[in-house]
Amino acid sequence: MRYYSGGEEQIRYADVNRAVEAAFAEAGRGNVRMPPKVYVDFDSGDLRTMPAYLPALGIAGVKLVTVHPENRSRGLPTVMALTVIIDPGTGLPKAVINATGLTAMRTGAAGAVAAKHLSAKRSVTLGLIGSGRQAEAQLEAIAAELAVEEVKVWTRNAGHAEAFAGRYARYHARSVSLEEACDCDVLVTTTPSTTPVVRSEWIRDGTHINAIGADAPGKQELDPALLRRASVYVDDREQAIHSGEINVPVSQGLYTQGEIAGTLGEVVLGEKRRESPEEITIFDSTGLAIQDLAVASIAMQKMASVTLPFP
Repeated sequence: MRYYSGGEEQIRYADVNRAVEAAFAEAGRGNVRMPPKVYVDFDSGDLRTMPAYLPALGIAGVKLVTVHPENRSRGLPTVMALTVIIDPGTGLPKAVINATGLTAMRTGAAGAVAAKHLSAKRSVTLGLIGSGRQAEAQLEAIAAELAVEEVKVWTRNAGHAEAFAGRYARYHARSVSLEEACDCDVLVTTTPSTTPVVRSEWIRDGTHINAIGADAPGKQELDPALLRRASVYVDDREQAIHSGEINVPVSQGLYTQGEIAGTLGEVVLGEKRRESPEEITIFDSTGLAIQDLAVASIAMQKMASVTLPFP
């Protein structure tokens, strides 16, 4: 068995995007085995267990991921993860992977795949609500698929937004008000909010939205009225109802499972698509274990490793 850590800088978003896109296609065909993730709540965060088997790659495994929103103040990542890869034929553990950086990349890649297939435009103004690691991942992954002409970023800490804009000056990034950030072609929300941040009236027709931050029960970033105006695509129906952007509106009777337009896998396969340039589309991302397996297959080729004796 080998332990992989470091070397994420050698992994290109273009490659991760293609691997994640292929994994979603396999999910759309029904060719994956993946139960919903399991949550264990702590006082200040949670632990999530995410197993899957992706036959197309001959890979199986499980990711353990923790999410602690206050970690930034402690000098720690908000999200930390470890993936264990096993041989599907024998059950022999093959690899243990430091998946903290890879988790950000695979989530960014899902947003990029959604934007590639659902954005009404190929050259876009990108709005970002939130300026943490996932906002960076979304920008870098989307920029591998679409021409990002301008970035408008908002976060509650204006200093963080200004620092983010400085790091991404090559995309003409600038710190703006919340409402102005929503005036864009592609909007990405990456906050841990439990109350809506984005109001429906701020979103113009034709916008595509990646709703990333709501990834656990009780979280939501979008005005429920916006869901009713839009075509909502999910990564996984069961997970989205339990812990995605739609989880609170569904629990409150403001949105129903029957209103879901489809899955990202169906979009990738061409079975579902944007119907008009004026349509508002939303990708409700909860994060799937098959994304982790897809990026793990790349990591085991690119990342540095050491041998660990087992069994």
